[in-house]
Amino acid sequence: MLADGVMHMSVADANDLINAVDRISDPSAESELTLLAKAWKQEIRMSKQAHGEAERNRSLRAGVVGLGMIGGGVAVSLSRRGRIPTVYDVRPGVSDDLDGVPAQSATIAEVARDSDVVLVAVLTADQAHEVIAGEDGILSAAHLGLTVVLLSTVSVEVVRKLAALCEDAGVAFLDAGVTGGTIAAENGLTVMVGGPDDAVEYARPVLEDFAKLVVHCGGLGTGMVTKLARNALTYSMWAAVREAASIGQAGGVPLDRLLKVLQNTDGGTSPLTLLQLHAAGIEVPAERVESADALAQKDLAAAQEFAESVGLDVPIVDIVRPRMRAVYSGELPAARKQPAGSPRHADSTQ
Repeated sequence: MLADGVMHMSVADANDLINAVDRISDPSAESELTLLAKAWKQEIRMSKQAHGEAERNRSLRAGVVGLGMIGGGVAVSLSRRGRIPTVYDVRPGVSDDLDGVPAQSATIAEVARDSDVVLVAVLTADQAHEVIAGEDGILSAAHLGLTVVLLSTVSVEVVRKLAALCEDAGVAFLDAGVTGGTIAAENGLTVMVGGPDDAVEYARPVLEDFAKLVVHCGGLGTGMVTKLARNALTYSMWAAVREAASIGQAGGVPLDRLLKVLQNTDGGTSPLTLLQLHAAGIEVPAERVESADALAQKDLAAAQEFAESVGLDVPIVDIVRPRMRAVYSGELPAARKQPAGSPRHADSTQ
């Protein structure tokens, strides 16, 4: 197709082609040749625009601060895709053991100066603050077009404070929770991004070069909230499985037998079954909620009765039982009001 050829042309050559098309067509006529020429011009212009966007995407410079399991994996994945990052870690020489990753810069500021998108992968909120706003940190080398992407898991309040610091320096900020750290070096991360549409789209080529999946979750903070929700589910499931195992063991059931049953349970008990319905906007009929809740009350009461008989605490079952009706219906709990003057209330008003 014509567009395929244009994609390999320089901008000057594409402009020459448009001028040539103008010369062979009569703008005042509606001949077949003129109509074809107009179509050609439109296709050329669209191809030029796509070509320009592709060039900009390829030219975005990436930086990575923090070369642990996540950051080091991100740097390796970027290098594999041909986007060689500028990197920094407080530990000298760490990058020497990372395939395709160059030697570390001397300072974080050097990474910022040589990057358009800087990915911050450190452990704590204090470390993130120091990397971004500390002396010789990212903001000390702020420049037009710089975007900071925080990959660390921190509180939403910290996200907002760091974003405010970046905004004051004229730097864009995205919060990006990640999961899949053990395969970070294999382009295996799922990235949950929060921030303005334009900032996310600007950084997306870099994110997609190291990730398996990039999901724009909404405005500032939503990437971190999504990661926190995912973490809450993961840890809660592990705890629930442990409690179920304790019930089985208390009744003399070997763990391997219990595991075999759980691994072959029907798909209706998948943790995501109800969420899939609610996310699709499917409302569970009231009579179905009633019958499902009645069954849950019977089953969980039996579990509580057995646990009581053997002197076993089942705190998760105790908490879950009175909430099952809301679980089936998709009803969200009402947010608790924060008293005026409380730390969380004070943070939210700053």
